[in-house]
Amino acid sequence: MHNDLLKVLVTESQIANRVVDIAEEITDYYRGKPLTVICLSNGAIVFAADLIRRIPIPLQLDSISVSSYRGTESTGEIHMHKGLRLCVKDRDVLIVDDILDTGLTLSRVTEEVHKASPKSVQTCVLLNKPARRRLEIEPDFSGFEIEDHFVVGYGLDYNEAYRNLPCIGILKQEIYQSQGNR
Repeated sequence: MHNDLLKVLVTESQIANRVVDIAEEITDYYRGKPLTVICLSNGAIVFAADLIRRIPIPLQLDSISVSSYRGTESTGEIHMHKGLRLCVKDRDVLIVDDILDTGLTLSRVTEEVHKASPKSVQTCVLLNKPARRRLEIEPDFSGFEIEDHFVVGYGLDYNEAYRNLPCIGILKQEIYQSQGNR
């Protein structure tokens, strides 16, 4: 799988170090508050799992299943496949996502979570890609800012593949061009 990468953007050790830093920021922010973490699956599962294990405060975990990509491009349509299971009324909520690019998904999910009357809603993303932003939205906690590249690894996929790479890399164009995407 590494052979399919043009370049590694973020190494496994860089990710691990930054996850620790983000967890410390989140811990300081939420200490003493009733925290519920909502993971956007499938992409944020790896990040959220590593992140919550480093947050030493009581929390609840839920997930929402959403999709907006086909191949390497956002369709612009947000599909919510599974909603909240836990009650977040009067709780502080942290939405965890793998990447913030167009802003459509995170904006829509934040909107949906607000309908459940939480005390507060904050967002945390591993990757922030402002060059693709279509909505004015910024994460409250962020791992890395990246340029406009199609990336895979550490939960991010191309047609459900590459999620298990321990790093984040730029996928070679010939991988997805040969399959008629983009």
